[in-house]
Amino acid sequence: MAPMSTIKTVCVYCGSGPGTNPNFIEAAKALGKSLADNKIRLVYGGGSLGLMGAVATSVLDHGGTVTGIIPDFLRMRENALTRVQEMVVTPDMHERKRLMFERSDAFVALPGGLGTLEELVEQLTWQQLGRHAKPVLLANVDNFWEPLFSLVSHMRQTQFIRAGLSVDILKADKVEEIVPRLRAAAAQIPDGQRDLAPEVARKL
Repeated sequence: MAPMSTIKTVCVYCGSGPGTNPNFIEAAKALGKSLADNKIRLVYGGGSLGLMGAVATSVLDHGGTVTGIIPDFLRMRENALTRVQEMVVTPDMHERKRLMFERSDAFVALPGGLGTLEELVEQLTWQQLGRHAKPVLLANVDNFWEPLFSLVSHMRQTQFIRAGLSVDILKADKVEEIVPRLRAAAAQIPDGQRDLAPEVARKL
């Protein structure tokens, strides 16, 4: 098994809309180029709209490789991107999230809505409970994720995140910091600790 510092696949969670700030789309495009330049495969939600479409199209435009994973009921709504090298259609959201986890060495959250938040928090919860140790990074474009960092800090202060239940959230304010920080974090992870226990994965 290759060392985790050689991260080969990154899952990106992000909005299926563009948001109100043009820097969000630009960050998605820049991340796509960075992944392609570093020969890192993108795993994402499969759509062609918003930030999802921007990051995937950028990876492809710069010679990279993309796996889209989309539930059947969202194929039309999110206009599944047909250019990708691999498109996996799942029967439901649970299967989509399981496959996105299994196929990824690390996770990055660009700006997004409730779906992005839900996927991100699930990975942080699994990490907190010791079910995986894969790096989870928030791309804090124009301070988008600052309210979440404040909420996590509040949870610590009120002892709902207690000693022994730490949350290791990586943060990058600039896109060019993302891949180096993921690699640095991954290099600290023993190979045997990176994956969710198989019996848990089958239940989710």
